[in-house]
Amino acid sequence: MKFNEKEMLAFAEKLGRKIEAQDIIVLTGELGAGKTTFVKGLALGLDIAQMIKSPTYTIVREYEGRLPLYHMDVYRIGDDPDSFDMDDYLFGDGVSVIEWGELLGKDLPDDYLEIVFDKYVDSFDTDANRAISLIAHGERYEKLVQELD
Repeated sequence: MKFNEKEMLAFAEKLGRKIEAQDIIVLTGELGAGKTTFVKGLALGLDIAQMIKSPTYTIVREYEGRLPLYHMDVYRIGDDPDSFDMDDYLFGDGVSVIEWGELLGKDLPDDYLEIVFDKYVDSFDTDANRAISLIAHGERYEKLVQELD
């Protein structure tokens, strides 16, 4: 799927309206690909009015809305996922969104939605400059992806 920023926010908001407590979303993509912008849209779908900031230096930012949103960035924890109690978030009352989650490897749960971000340049459509792919890991997320199509 290809988006401009406004379209990506709207898509993420639509997803935010469908997610449930203990849903896990892993965001994968290079710096500047739109991961935090996507989380802003998710937050709108969760009725969160606070400004969304990147959790790069804090590891986890928590926001209150229809469901709590736990926005994590695990890039800085390296290969030590035990440096914070991630299970409290993953199995808590909210939704966990993990930037750079692919770095967790085998420490990720079996079931989650992975969203892969790519920046691209299309000389015919200069407005749409982001592409995302949805990869469902588990039955819950296969159903969720079908609902979004």
